[in-house]
Amino acid sequence: MKRDKEKQKVTGYDKYVDWKIFSVPVVLFFLILFMPTPYGMKDVGTEYKVGPKAVTAYLCRTLFDQESHEVPQWKLLTAQMMERNMRMGALTKDRFLKRNEKWCKKYKIQADSTNFKKAHAYIREHVDEERFVTVMQGALAQRRDLLRYENLTGKDKARADKGAWHIKVAIAMVVFVVLCFLTECIPLPGVAFCIGLILVFTGVVTRKQVAMLYWSDACWFIMGSLMFAAAFVKTGVDKRVCLMMFQKLAVPNVRWITMIFFLIITPLAAFISDHALAAMFLPIGMLLYQNSLTPETPEDPELAKVLMIGIAMACNIGGPGAPSGGARNVIMMTYLTDMFGFDIGYFQWITYCFPFLFVMIPVSWLVLNWRFKPQITSLAPAMDHLKVEIGRMGPWNRKQIIALVVFLVMVFGWFTEKEFYNLGIYPIRLGIGVIAVAGAVAYLLTGVVNWRDYHEKVDWGVVWLYAGAIIFGRTLDATGAAYWLARTVIDFLAPFGMDSGLPLMAVSNGLTAVLTNLMADGPAAAAVGPITLNMAGLVHPGTTFLPFMAMGTAIASSFAYCLIIGTPPNAIVYASGYLEPKDYLRVGVPLWFMANIVLLLLTGCFWVLRGFNALPGF
Repeated sequence: MKRDKEKQKVTGYDKYVDWKIFSVPVVLFFLILFMPTPYGMKDVGTEYKVGPKAVTAYLCRTLFDQESHEVPQWKLLTAQMMERNMRMGALTKDRFLKRNEKWCKKYKIQADSTNFKKAHAYIREHVDEERFVTVMQGALAQRRDLLRYENLTGKDKARADKGAWHIKVAIAMVVFVVLCFLTECIPLPGVAFCIGLILVFTGVVTRKQVAMLYWSDACWFIMGSLMFAAAFVKTGVDKRVCLMMFQKLAVPNVRWITMIFFLIITPLAAFISDHALAAMFLPIGMLLYQNSLTPETPEDPELAKVLMIGIAMACNIGGPGAPSGGARNVIMMTYLTDMFGFDIGYFQWITYCFPFLFVMIPVSWLVLNWRFKPQITSLAPAMDHLKVEIGRMGPWNRKQIIALVVFLVMVFGWFTEKEFYNLGIYPIRLGIGVIAVAGAVAYLLTGVVNWRDYHEKVDWGVVWLYAGAIIFGRTLDATGAAYWLARTVIDFLAPFGMDSGLPLMAVSNGLTAVLTNLMADGPAAAAVGPITLNMAGLVHPGTTFLPFMAMGTAIASSFAYCLIIGTPPNAIVYASGYLEPKDYLRVGVPLWFMANIVLLLLTGCFWVLRGFNALPGF
């Protein structure tokens, strides 16, 4: 009991608010809110709040020679679908024709079957590829260049002002949340609830919207994965799996164990969800630590930290290896195809990006073992202890078999649910969160655990913490705050000669790597990608710089090493109770710099020398 209380104290859950420190983020939050609104925010607010209406009107005039309020429903639907595609960087006719009614529903575009078929038929039969791209480029110019805040009046100006206010709130919230996370001046789950309160009180979202935002599929996955980890620990399956993985080690010391984590987890993370891998290895890491303690060394916080952080970092660095390693990779591939017509194949991506993993595995391992110095270095006693405990268990019992079977079914579901939905095998998209919670319920129904086990062994604060992180990232994306940050930084650095070549790539990578620590990797890539790819198209048109920029941005969006909220693996291992926010910074900051350097060297020394298809160099 004493040890449990100490572990809880480490997480900060037993602490009260430190008002001296907490006053700093509060004061900065209000200072930003009451400062004069920069023109850049008003301009981005115009793009986000007035842009959709202005672009839709432009498309109606250009395609149908009618105003948007005069056209029949199918013509308005055509313009709205094109406007949404334009915002996503999808400028080609082929991309438009691949959209379906489910896509319209996802983006809240009203479309019945009859009007949707008419819209598709018109574009397919009356608009050729060249004209379609020309019209879309005109729509892009209408939104970014011709639509100006100073030219607005009446309701349009009010909408733009509201958009600028939302951006200012989001930026103030960034400062508040990051400082609270770094200083732990308020219990971290409390920060998660502050995010929702800030958004409601400032009018960014309604009370109904904020309640819905707190319960996303990602939150369900975090909750479900922590539940099945509790079932593994209770039944002893974690002990059996751990022994099978590490018993053959000739020298079972900490450094070799962490190296095995990287060698197993990192390549798998290129093809398998990093969420799932972190959830699978968390109970193993906790078990190794708990069984390594002795009466002479009853506590070794550094050992716990090196094991937990090692699992998270191994998950984080693996994603860039293949297109299936994360949504960010597919987003940048799609941008490149839609905006410039360049395709990167699945295997081709692996041949360019997997070398990043080969370099980062030893780099991350060295940084991890440099930053954490455990007292206990040999895990041989832990292995011996496991053998004794498993010997007492005897052969696999019913609950252990059920726990393992349910887990394997869950893993199969995580790997296949998207593909099976696309193939029509599943009538609805389940999502990895629903599958994780279904597995947790299956453990209850089969008698493997009871609710008291979940109540006591699941860190519910981490679930709420990550729920707040999801809202935080979505707000940065939806309000345009991330877009404003990206555009502001790149515009600021342009006069210094950093708007072309490798310097532009370094700026793009660094900016993406900062944003991805504050929001999900996909939105981070989506915010920076269109800006940097457009700049790349201007300064190095038709060259290898374009696919290199796309791959570089995707890789940089995986550098979320520094904050608990950066990635699901970071949040999942935090649930162990052995980590503090500053522990992520200890290894995350040097690893962040090293990853950016490795990416730039990879670009300049490997990609540039290899080239890309038959494209000229830059």
